[in-house]
Amino acid sequence: MADPAATLALGRRLGAQLEAGDVVCLSGGLGAGKTTLARGAIEAWTGAPEDAPSPTYTLVQTYDGPKGPLWHVDLYRLKRAEEAWELGLEDAFAEAACLIEWPERLGGALPGDRLDVSLSSEGEGRRATLTGVGAWRARLDAI
Repeated sequence: MADPAATLALGRRLGAQLEAGDVVCLSGGLGAGKTTLARGAIEAWTGAPEDAPSPTYTLVQTYDGPKGPLWHVDLYRLKRAEEAWELGLEDAFAEAACLIEWPERLGGALPGDRLDVSLSSEGEGRRATLTGVGAWRARLDAI
């Protein structure tokens, strides 16, 4: 992706495909574009441009859309995986679409059906690697 606009566009394509119960794990270093991609997905989910702040300090931001709630979760500040469950993340997995930044903080407790998006710097832009796990393998062509 050449610039932040391309990252937003990928997020919008992804967000348009999401359904309640979907989990998208966003990985990459600081500044890799995780929140920018999430903003595009949130915009597609809600149907309107959103000033979606990074949930680094709040840990969770929720958004309502025609298909239900979407959780944008940033686990960067967690010390233990158990802290994520205290946020109600398990319920969100069942009832909402979830965008999770820093999913590695959950250890091995990630859902078996999920989309892993790894973002990395490449020259002046970014590279996104999408890996479908479980049911997501068959859905990747739509993004």
